[in-house]
Amino acid sequence: MPAQDFVSPDSIRAQFSAAMSLMYKQEVPLYGTLLSLVSEINQQVMAGQPEVAQALRWTGEIERLDQERHGAIRVGTAEELATIARLFTVMGMEAVGYYDLSSAGVPVHSTAFRAVHEQSLHISPFRVFTSLLRLELIDNPALRELSRQILAKRQIFTPRALELIQQFEREGGLNADDANTFVAEALHTFRWHHDATVTAEQYQQLHDQHRLIADVVAFKGPHINHLTPRTLDIDAIQVGMPAKGIPPKAVIEGPPPRRCPILLRQTSFKALQEKVAFSDQHGAAGGSHTARFGEIEQRGAALTPKGRQLYDQLLDAAREALGGVPADANAERYMALLKDSFQVFPDDLAQMREQELAYFRYFPTERGLASRSDTGRPTSLQGLIDAGHVHFEALVYEDFLPVSAAGIFQSNLGDEAQSNYGSNANRDAFEQALGKSVQDELALYAQSQQRSLQACAKALDLTGL
Repeated sequence: MPAQDFVSPDSIRAQFSAAMSLMYKQEVPLYGTLLSLVSEINQQVMAGQPEVAQALRWTGEIERLDQERHGAIRVGTAEELATIARLFTVMGMEAVGYYDLSSAGVPVHSTAFRAVHEQSLHISPFRVFTSLLRLELIDNPALRELSRQILAKRQIFTPRALELIQQFEREGGLNADDANTFVAEALHTFRWHHDATVTAEQYQQLHDQHRLIADVVAFKGPHINHLTPRTLDIDAIQVGMPAKGIPPKAVIEGPPPRRCPILLRQTSFKALQEKVAFSDQHGAAGGSHTARFGEIEQRGAALTPKGRQLYDQLLDAAREALGGVPADANAERYMALLKDSFQVFPDDLAQMREQELAYFRYFPTERGLASRSDTGRPTSLQGLIDAGHVHFEALVYEDFLPVSAAGIFQSNLGDEAQSNYGSNANRDAFEQALGKSVQDELALYAQSQQRSLQACAKALDLTGL
């Protein structure tokens, strides 16, 4: 088939993201309420802070804001992870970053599947944080073997989805009809199934080891456990959630409130208790399971290695001063400590750029374009910025934070789910299961920044910047 008849992976991703959002709204009605609140707050921010709206126009994020989502799933085997990677490839999504959550008491390690080029992200910034259960961390040998046997029996992909993945790999793409079918078939992998694959007793054993283990092992597939819209003011969302009947978690994960947001801030509503039927209950929904929840995020500037090192130091200092895990009882004190700790991190884009703490995108201005024939114009980047010929905006952070991800997981699993697995990072094993190396997110940001500088130089008829 001619390549021009293929639907672009970016378009398939956008279609899948919309279909996923519709499905999750039907499965979790509070998610629809959350979307309404986020839209309301975003409109208020753009109306009240025109500089925020203008920054979004410069970067093109204003067009993607309403459709922006990230989801999260947890798979149980290396084979499931490798196949989910192939499925996401059809949608132009690649594995970016390695996250070890075992040190925070969660027996998984993870990556984020997403688009990697800014043009693709503009079309659809859909991401899926994907975790692989680490059976080797289950300290009960009999339970570990039971989990392995249960997971070995299941097939989380439909036969037609597998056929279309193979067709995409063989032919290099999918036509419109096949892309539509692929989206419908792929959705089945992410659906909620109220019928468990284990008995009530087996479920309790898994649950007692760790709630997340029960969530992965006891069901037919890796149901989407949250879908996350992007807000421009997460503090307003946190305050506004109770009035909408949405109980928020106690602490917003990530950095404190700032005039110039950095990295990622996240909050969520507490996980739903859903009726389930265990395999020995003959279809009667006599049990319950708690895993799926709603999450909201605010994204800020992507930080350089220097910026990330400073961020980690300041976050660690606040948590050390707290002397425990942030929770309901100490939420107010933690936020005060966090705010105090981050006083040394510049809250100004120009300073962040000068100190090389963040990545940026550069744009030629109308004045710069009009001065292309001026022989006396500046030629250095700083000179062009000072003269108003080049404008810069922070490059948005597209990825995740291990401490924040663990905090979201734990707040929805309950305090009794805390476990001590130590630090068990094993990137090599994860990449072996994945079947490829994960991409370095910092290198991707550096490449995006460099492409914007090259585009600026070309637009301004300069040899380079």
